[in-house]
Amino acid sequence: MREDRIRMNDIDSLGSLPSMFSSWSSAILSDASGTASPGTPPSHCRAHAHYPDWLQPSGVTGRISQWRCEEGGAAPRGRPTDPASLNIHEGGGLTLLLATDGAMKLNVDGLLVYFPYDYIYPEQFSYMLELKRTLDAKGHGVLEMPSGTGKTVSLLALIMAYQRAYPLEVTKLIYCSRTVPEIEKVIEELRKLLNFYEKQEGEKLPFLGLALSSRKNLCIHPEVTPLRFGKDVDGKCHSLTASYVRAQYQRDTSLPHCRFYEEFDIHGRQAPLPAGIYNLDDLKAVGRRQGWCPYFLARYSILHANVVVYSYHYLLDPKIADLVSKELARKAVVVFDEAHNIDNVCIDSMSVNLTRRTLDRCQGNLETLQKTVLRIKETDEQRLRDEYRRLVEGLREASVARETDAHLANPVLPDEVLQEAVPGSIRTAEHFLGFLRRLLEYVKWRLRVQHVVQESPPAFLSGLAQRVCIGRKPLRFCAERLRSLLHTLEIADLADFSPLTLLANFATLVSTYAKGFTIIIEPFDDRTPTIANPILHFSCMDASLAIKPVFERFQSVIITSGTLSPLDIYPKILDFHPVTMATFTMTLARVCLCPMIIGRGNDQVAISSKFETRDDIAVIRNYGNLLLEMSAVVPDGIVAFFTSYQYMESAVASWYEQGILENIQRNKLLFIETQDGAETSVALEKYQEACENGRGAILLSVARGKVSEGIDFVTDTPAHAVHHFGRAVIMFGVPYVYTQSRILKARLEYLRDQFQIREKDFLTFDAMRHAAQCVGRAIRGKTDYGLMVFADKRYAGADKRGKLPRWIQEHLTDANLNLTVDEGVQVAKYFLRQMAQPFHREDQLGLSLLSLEQLESEETLRRIEQIAQQL
Repeated sequence: MREDRIRMNDIDSLGSLPSMFSSWSSAILSDASGTASPGTPPSHCRAHAHYPDWLQPSGVTGRISQWRCEEGGAAPRGRPTDPASLNIHEGGGLTLLLATDGAMKLNVDGLLVYFPYDYIYPEQFSYMLELKRTLDAKGHGVLEMPSGTGKTVSLLALIMAYQRAYPLEVTKLIYCSRTVPEIEKVIEELRKLLNFYEKQEGEKLPFLGLALSSRKNLCIHPEVTPLRFGKDVDGKCHSLTASYVRAQYQRDTSLPHCRFYEEFDIHGRQAPLPAGIYNLDDLKAVGRRQGWCPYFLARYSILHANVVVYSYHYLLDPKIADLVSKELARKAVVVFDEAHNIDNVCIDSMSVNLTRRTLDRCQGNLETLQKTVLRIKETDEQRLRDEYRRLVEGLREASVARETDAHLANPVLPDEVLQEAVPGSIRTAEHFLGFLRRLLEYVKWRLRVQHVVQESPPAFLSGLAQRVCIGRKPLRFCAERLRSLLHTLEIADLADFSPLTLLANFATLVSTYAKGFTIIIEPFDDRTPTIANPILHFSCMDASLAIKPVFERFQSVIITSGTLSPLDIYPKILDFHPVTMATFTMTLARVCLCPMIIGRGNDQVAISSKFETRDDIAVIRNYGNLLLEMSAVVPDGIVAFFTSYQYMESAVASWYEQGILENIQRNKLLFIETQDGAETSVALEKYQEACENGRGAILLSVARGKVSEGIDFVTDTPAHAVHHFGRAVIMFGVPYVYTQSRILKARLEYLRDQFQIREKDFLTFDAMRHAAQCVGRAIRGKTDYGLMVFADKRYAGADKRGKLPRWIQEHLTDANLNLTVDEGVQVAKYFLRQMAQPFHREDQLGLSLLSLEQLESEETLRRIEQIAQQL
């Protein structure tokens, strides 16, 4: 049972307390003289009748644990009597302590925040303070919070409290996460928080929170669910729910259709989703129970939900954002969690790659469409005439706005363009297909190159106009015009037309953006220079283009992660002005993380993954010895990260030849991440199993791979969280991106010219954020402990160390810089012996874990102020 303090000033007498406390008015109070009288405070307790603004009486439930009079006086004589007692302390203000059964009510800068746990970390309170200041300023924020310190629940608790206190200021929380497991985790925290609210309020709240994911994760149609790939699921769904398919079904009920969508369309819109919290399984259960489509139910429900949790792509990928997130209100708070990689997500969502194989398939698509148009001209020419009329009126009219119809194009066109009539040269179906054929032939011709070509979009358009007489204006309409045609021709399986869609997207993008993009045509893949494999990269270099509409549209956008250092680079590359930028340290009762830099082998050979020494047998041998010796002293799981798959493969092959691998396997089982997602999932499952049963295991992984980004090494069991999957993380080398990539070179040049970010600074920043993300897998909570081994002499340089997150830097002592393998093993042994000592929650109280009593002391509040480092 927890006790929450509620300050009550200006109470004239106990009788003037709100009626909700009337049942306690006869409580016995002990005064300083030891006598007791029912219902009245002692004479020296100054009484008032005023609530502070942050306390809503209706939000207070429980029983009186103590009256505490702090106006001054002697310590009480006489034993406190339950249910109420008076204690007299030096200080001031009458304090009521309420028991709230395992949770807290906090005053965060004047805002009443319900927090669904017994205790709070100091950095959580500090984080909530910064978050509230961001919301008060109606601006954007960049906040770096250490791994495993309860960032998710802090965000949810503060923003939910803000929504309830200022319902007209913040109408919705849009929480963007990267993976489905992370989305599910957020929903479970939200469920816990709402349960606490309802327990305190004593009634069910009109609050709706839900997750949204792709059709693949939500579909319950028996013909669609067996399909493995998302693209196939989307295509099959479209073939059953497209508006023209449904119209045909109305005429002939024997045709295939989706009964779940039909039921939702008839009944689901009139009966909104009941209040509550829904994860993906909950939505599917509602769908099965009601006979409604869970995917469209979720998409429809996000408009009136209080909290929506979904993937980045629903806001950042224009193809999806226009379809799903278009109607979301401006007065929403957007949170991008685990956002250290957000610039790459933005760039990927706006880039297009065209290979020769894609173009060959485009040719097939065009021939299919040509035959379909000829057939319809003979059987139903009126359909084509109707489309022509709509196109004359404008693209928006032509886009028959059906939620079930596939939205294929990048909606990058401004509103005024969408109102325009489509250029005459592409209005008729035959003319448009001829137009696409000319475009396709030109792109094919451009791919017949013997050397690398790089040019700007205007230069590409100039060549296109000269060679095949295609102007910029019809190109801008290309993607939408193709969408309209596929709808008119009633093409059921749109997945087959993805190559042509890609070409149309490229046409629209290249004619819309003159800046921030580059076109690079390569005759072969860099990894296989002897095989002719031409590719056209239409590459976005400006991450701000995709996220700009989000910053402009929503009043507060929060970018947060455990690895954002240095913080000031994100506002530059995303081109926005944050009102708060802060990084938080980790308060620890015991130092549970041990970062070290191992720069030399026992033979004093410097170890590094840089290109010159990458194939040096001595370096690879020392890396193998490091892993071997660590595997002998570290319990349970070790995760080792390499800079690339290629480097990992060559190192493992070399260790095998030298007999190192055999020795390692005597200590622990070995599992390897591959580029195949299914294989990696099996390896990870078996790795965790080996750790669970005490055999111990090593997982060899790659920076920027699945394990470094999307896996949380914590398993929640009914009793507790299991943390032993990453007792040590070893980062072999500095994970620089492949610097000979022409796309990267173009982006570095753009960053230098537009944002004055030097190439070296950006490359180091990018490498260090990925290195920090990798080693961060070692610590998943304050009760966890782990070794962070940076195995490369270059990490000792100030330029590298300075770009590590503050919470790692603080524990990287001078004594742990540039160690040999043996010295590193000795440090690890000493650290692990320390961590083996008994450690209980009581050891953390008052230091890294605070009760409400401790949180209110002035010394603690001063300490909390120092946790956040403002930038």
